[in-house]
Amino acid sequence: MQVKDVMSKHALTVTPQKTLGEVAEIMRRMETGFLPVGEGDTLTGTVTDRDIVVNGLAAGKGGDSAVAEVMTGDVLYCFDDQEVAEVARNMGDNQVRRMPVVDRDKRLVGIVSLGDLSSNGDPSAAGVALEDISA
Repeated sequence: MQVKDVMSKHALTVTPQKTLGEVAEIMRRMETGFLPVGEGDTLTGTVTDRDIVVNGLAAGKGGDSAVAEVMTGDVLYCFDDQEVAEVARNMGDNQVRRMPVVDRDKRLVGIVSLGDLSSNGDPSAAGVALEDISA
């Protein structure tokens, strides 16, 4: 089974200039804790609710600070035509629970989470990934 068969296809990207307050509100409305960060067609990072709290608020930054100040700049991603088991192993090795999904032109086409892998894909692969993440 391929990632495109299990991923969430509605991926919203925020810009690095968005404020922490704006991004937190978007996360609240979308009921997510993870958003890709990008400019134009290029992914430049990711931001999580944890980034906002730990790298932002706990470090003395306010809601008007830019996402660029707290985001993770190393973009880990997978391709939509990769096998679920391979991506699950990669997520476990890199200790991430969510990952942007791109096509072979490297355009964002979705997000895959451990939940997607578990409920729609390969539960045993998702379990191995979660075990690696928790270690």
